Amino acid sequence: MRRILFLCEHVTWSQIVRSLVLARGLDRREFDVHFACGTFDPRLFGRGALGGERLTRHALHSVDPKKIEAALEAGEQLYEKSVLARYVDAERQLFDEVRPDLVVSDLRWSTAISAPLAGVPCATLVNAFWSPHAVRDRFPLPDHPILKLVGIPTAEKYFPLALPKVLAHFAKPVNELRKKHRLPEIGDLHRVITWGDRTLFPDDASLVPLAQHDPRHVFLGPILWTPEVPLPEGFDELGRTRPLVYATLGSSGDVRALPAVIEALGRLPVDALVATAGRATPRVVPPNVRLVEMVPGDVVARKATVVVCNGGASTAYQSLAEGTPVVGIPSNLDQFLAMTAIRDAGAGVQLRASTVTADAVRESVARVLREPTFHRRARELALSFSRHDVHARFRAVVDELTLGSAVEAAS
Repeated sequence: MRRILFLCEHVTWSQIVRSLVLARGLDRREFDVHFACGTFDPRLFGRGALGGERLTRHALHSVDPKKIEAALEAGEQLYEKSVLARYVDAERQLFDEVRPDLVVSDLRWSTAISAPLAGVPCATLVNAFWSPHAVRDRFPLPDHPILKLVGIPTAEKYFPLALPKVLAHFAKPVNELRKKHRLPEIGDLHRVITWGDRTLFPDDASLVPLAQHDPRHVFLGPILWTPEVPLPEGFDELGRTRPLVYATLGSSGDVRALPAVIEALGRLPVDALVATAGRATPRVVPPNVRLVEMVPGDVVARKATVVVCNGGASTAYQSLAEGTPVVGIPSNLDQFLAMTAIRDAGAGVQLRASTVTADAVRESVARVLREPTFHRRARELALSFSRHDVHARFRAVVDELTLGSAVEAAS
C-alpha cells in the first residue's frame, strides 16, 4: 500500500475540492490516502460528501482564510517568514507520523522546504497561468488599494515596471527559509508557486499554453466538481421562453459586486438564477431573478446561455466544460490570470470587480448573448476539455514518483 498525503491551504474551496477529487480517484486497494488541511467543512467532509469516506484526516496548522483573503485584497505578503517556519515544522512532524511515499501540495508554499528536508517527493497542484512560461501579452493588474490613489491607467502603465520586485517580494520569505535550511533559492513567485518534483496543472494547454516544455510539468486537464445538492424548485421552467443566465461569485469573488450583477440581470429579458454561496442576502431582487444558496453548477451551466462568475478557474472551467461562455468579474490576481486566459481565448468578457457597474454587467451579458463567436469558442474548449482523463494522468504521475522517476527531482 503506497501512502499518499494531500496537503491543502484552505483559502477557498477550490484548493480543497480539486485535491479531494484527485484523492477519491485513487484505488484504495493500492493506496492509503491521507488528507491534511486547516479545517474540515462538513459540506465537503460530511457523511456522503466528497471527502466523507476512506480518507485519513489530519488537522494542519494554517492561517485563518480570512487573514489570507485580507492580505490578497491589500496586496500584502501572504506569509511572514515566522509563519512559514511554523508551517514547515508542522509538515515535518506530519511527515514523521504518516511517512508518505508522496506529498501532493496545493498552495502550501512551505512544502518547497519541508518536502526536500524530509526527502519526500512532492507534486504541486497549481494552475498553469502561474507558470513563468505562460504565454500572454502582459501580466494582468489585479484590484489593489493603489488603484483608488493613482487610477487604473497610471497603475497599468507602471505595473509592468514594478512587477519583478513585486514577485520577488512575495517569494522572499520562502527563499530566505530555504537558505536557512541550506537549500538553494528558487526564484520569484512564479517559480515558488510552481516548485515541485512534478508540477500538476489542472488546466487545458489550448487555453493556457506554455512557451517552453518542462518534463516535470504535467497538464492533468480541468478538475471539475459540483456540490451534490438538489436543483431549485421550478428549475425546469427556467430558460424555456428566454435565455437562462446563471450567476455566482462563489466563495472568493468580491461579494460587493453582487448588487450590480442582480440589478443588471433584472434589466435584461432573461431568466436569472443567482447562487450566493451563503455570503449575501440581497434585499431587493427583481422578479426575473431567483436567489439560491447553492446549486449543482454543472447542470445549471449546461442549461444556461451565459454564466456570470468571479472569473476564477473553478466556476469558469465548469462553465466552459459545458460549452457555456462566461462574463468574469475578477478581483484577486488568481482570478485575473484565469479570466484573462479565457478572454484572450474568445470565450468570455472580463470586467473588474472594484469598478464594475450594473450597466457594464448588462452590456457584457447582452454582448455574449448576441455574439455567436463566444459560444463557438466555449464549445471548442468544451471539446478540448473532454479529451483529458484527469485521473489516469494523475495516476501516471503518482506511479512515476513512487515507483521510480526518470527525471531529476526539483529539490
